[in-house]
Parts: sequence; structure tokens; C-alpha cells
Amino acid sequence: MRIPTEVIQLTQFGPALGVVAVALLWPSPVRALLAGAWPAGRLVRPGRASRALPLSATAPLLATALLITALSAGTYALATGDAHATDPRALDHPFALIVVAQLIGACGEEIGWRCFLQPLLRTRFGPLAVSTSIGAVWGVWHVQVFAQAPAYAAGFLLGTVAMSVVLGLGLERVRANRLLLAGGFHTLINLGMLLFMDEESGAVLPMVLFGAACLVAAVPWVWRTPAARIPAMAHSAR
Repeated sequence: MRIPTEVIQLTQFGPALGVVAVALLWPSPVRALLAGAWPAGRLVRPGRASRALPLSATAPLLATALLITALSAGTYALATGDAHATDPRALDHPFALIVVAQLIGACGEEIGWRCFLQPLLRTRFGPLAVSTSIGAVWGVWHVQVFAQAPAYAAGFLLGTVAMSVVLGLGLERVRANRLLLAGGFHTLINLGMLLFMDEESGAVLPMVLFGAACLVAAVPWVWRTPAARIPAMAHSAR
């Protein structure tokens, strides 16, 4: 039985499986690194306070995901003279099912990228360098894009690096619910691409415009973020 890619992709769970594998070998350090992934009070060391997810972190990140969709879909519509919008009711599967499955799949990726690898590398390097590096790894992980035209792959990599910078900087001081916030951002991006873009056809223009929109959306985050000390993660492994 083939699982439709518009619902979920099994490759999304690769990072989660990687975290599980590492946790089997080094459970205590992994538990410490993942402490900020969960709601406050879960898997947090005794005596360590964990703040609830603040609106000041939630609103800008999720708004940035919507901005990326608006910029990429808007410029694509202007360039082609066609809105390229898909009615959710016209999809092959119930939209509610797609939303839930996309959130689960996004969290399957983000527990590896933003909840494990980000805090791990932040014990050694600054947030911008770490976020850029993870974005490159995130992009290369989607190896299927390299079967497309070079400009298509470049647009995709630009998008993953820029989005990783947004997520890394946006989550820098968040100490709880990082997984839900990163997964929500990721889900909004995926749903926006599904409904307003047709890059899955292999068309180069929508992917290039998407990468450019991600870059534009990342600029304010880099501009307004002060220099951070190393290490800065309160729940880093020791």
C-alpha cells in the first residue's frame, strides 16, 4: 500500500529515528538536550525551571511561515498570471487528515533538527552558524531534490537554510514546547506549498521564488538578533 506524499512522507521520520538511536547509546545527554522540546514540567531536570511557550516567540515564528507562503505564492502568481491556488476540498484526501499527518511528519523531522541537533551544536558554536549548518544538512537530507534541475535544488537549499536561520534564532531563548512550535512552522510551510505552489511537478520557478521568499523573511531575524554567548542553551548536555 503506497502512502500518498500529500498526506505524509516516511522519510520525515528519519531524524526522529536518529535521535532514538543516539538515545539508546547515551540516554542522559539526549534527555537533557530534548528537555526544551516538551511542555514545561516534562523531562526537565529537578531544580531547573522551564518557562511556558511565550506568545512573543509563537506569534513571530508562525507569522513568518505565513509571510513566506504569501511572498512565494504572490510572486509566483504575478510571474505567471495564475493564482495556482488549490481548493482543499479538491485534494484526494480529507484536508483535516492532511493537516494532522503533516504536523506529525513535521515533528518527526524537527525533533532531530531543532530539538536535538540545534541545542547540541549550540554548546560549541553561535546560533547563526549552527542554524545555517543545520539548514544545509536539512536540505541535503531531501536528496530527491538533486534529481531535479540545478536551479531547483539551489532554490530548495536556499529555502532550508533561510528557514533554519529563522527557526534557530526564533527558538534561541525558548525553553519549552520547542517541538510543537518548530513543527507548527514546518507544517504551515508544507501546507502553503501544497495549496499555492506546484513545485512538486519539478517546475523550477516556484522553487526558486520559494527560496527567495525564505531569504527575504530571514533577513529581519538576522538583523534584530544580538550576538549570543557560547554556550547559551540552559539545557545543554554536560
